[in-house]
Amino acid sequence: MAVTTIQGAIDQYLAHLAVERGLSGNTLAAYRRDLARYTAYLEVRGRATVDQVVEDDVESFVLAIRSGSDGRAVLSASSSARAVVAVRGWHRFCAQEGFTAIDPAGEVRPPAQPRRLPKAISTSEVERLLEAASLGDGPGPLRDRALLELIYATGARISEAVGLDVDDLDLTAGQASVRLFGKGRKERIVPVGSYAVAAVQAYLVRARPAFSVNGRGTPAVFLNTRGERLSRQSAWVVLRRAAERAGLAGTISPHTLRHSFATHLLAGGADVRVVQELLGHASVTTTQIYTLVTQDTLREVYAASHPRALG
Repeated sequence: MAVTTIQGAIDQYLAHLAVERGLSGNTLAAYRRDLARYTAYLEVRGRATVDQVVEDDVESFVLAIRSGSDGRAVLSASSSARAVVAVRGWHRFCAQEGFTAIDPAGEVRPPAQPRRLPKAISTSEVERLLEAASLGDGPGPLRDRALLELIYATGARISEAVGLDVDDLDLTAGQASVRLFGKGRKERIVPVGSYAVAAVQAYLVRARPAFSVNGRGTPAVFLNTRGERLSRQSAWVVLRRAAERAGLAGTISPHTLRHSFATHLLAGGADVRVVQELLGHASVTTTQIYTLVTQDTLREVYAASHPRALG
């Protein structure tokens, strides 16, 4: 087995990624930076050839990029994970090409990324948002209010809401529901509350006909001014515009109402598996992240309210 320098093997690996794997220029640039930092780290540890690198070198490098102990900037968890992927991929490539007999990075794992809690807004903020959506004259405000009321009432993704056809709605009093199609076209039936029912009915009767005269008879529930199905991007604009009017700019994302739907249900005592079904999550593990939000709320209330919580 020929002795291969670290830099020579990295050059070959990057060429392999560019030609054989077709990675984008941005991804290649990121890998190049990560591997350059790794090369510098190995040089300090006296490693000049690929076969000199051992598992401890790789593990120490992972600690260094998270702590800055190599004298360079501390990387975030996501950037560290990318760097570890680059290093692991390079070592695997070296083993496959016969540059080294072992893969010292095979058992090294990237640092765990912190769980990102969904952003939810309070019920009073939801009310402000919905009121702001209905400001103005003409059919637009009726449509916007109906759209946001329905998303909050059902926990629908924006893409699911704009994908609705009129036949997917059942607005029967007391048993209203909507048929949503989630990821992979997985179908679920979700109940619809009275406020959303009233808003959607008002839109269908008083506003949708004004939009539909410009179109070609699409079955879509929510239409744009051309009488075509409202796009996901346009629906996001509706939400963002309402947020600005309600003084909530900067706190709203496309999933905010969906997250708020789940958080408010759990805070009200709903079972996590019921919420899982309503959201259309394949696994309850995905839904359980919302329980962290409600637990945080419980701790805050406890700390603020119990006479012996502090001290």
